[in-house]
Amino acid sequence: MPSLSSRANRSWWDGNADDYQVEHGHFLRDTGFVWCPEGLDEAEARLLGDVRGRRVLEIGCGAAQCARWLVTQGAEVAAFDISHRQLRHSQRIDLDTGVRVPVLQADAEALPFADGSFDLACSAFGALPFVADPVAVFREVRRVLQPGGRFVFSVSHPIRWAFPDDPGPRGLTSDRSYFDRSPYEERDEHGRLTYVEHHRTMADWVNLLVASGLSVTGLLEPEWPPGHERVWGGWSPLRGRHLPGTAIFSCANT
Repeated sequence: MPSLSSRANRSWWDGNADDYQVEHGHFLRDTGFVWCPEGLDEAEARLLGDVRGRRVLEIGCGAAQCARWLVTQGAEVAAFDISHRQLRHSQRIDLDTGVRVPVLQADAEALPFADGSFDLACSAFGALPFVADPVAVFREVRRVLQPGGRFVFSVSHPIRWAFPDDPGPRGLTSDRSYFDRSPYEERDEHGRLTYVEHHRTMADWVNLLVASGLSVTGLLEPEWPPGHERVWGGWSPLRGRHLPGTAIFSCANT
């Protein structure tokens, strides 16, 4: 049964997918792999290595922009998201670009794929910030990866939790404890959970990965690049010069 977090976030993303794609679609590109609001592009970063001929799973794909780029690089790709409306945008982009990605609706805590189906898995801010049980996701990723397979994913940098989600000067002053793991929640007028985002410290992420059987092989904290002036929520050039906004973990199924 889906968790409360999954049910709330599925509904939230279904209701906000249109606005999200209008606001961020141009930056993400219909066929592009952008890891984070800092603009780190897989075409240059190559965190996944050479994907030609590799079987790749994108987790929490949204409109599958990243997966579509992987297809153009010769990968055999599958992608999923919890939001049906996001996947409708993926179908729209398929028609617009002529680059088709096979997508399905699924929960990251229970992947509908056979053991050892993929050589690589990736996620650019997909699913992991929104799930109550990341170990369940990591174990599922490990299950569907081949031995020696790799998993690379990006999430909000944990230090951001200690600061207001404000792109201006107010966002430079900590107003809560980094160690406060209370999730951020939104509720409707009846008290029903409508959105939730979970906080884990850097040590939490590493320990959860280790507990799942995955090995951490790399960690990247992208710096805000010169000339990049785009504001995305609490990400901005001002904050990016002072605080890391994104953490990208590279892992191996050893």
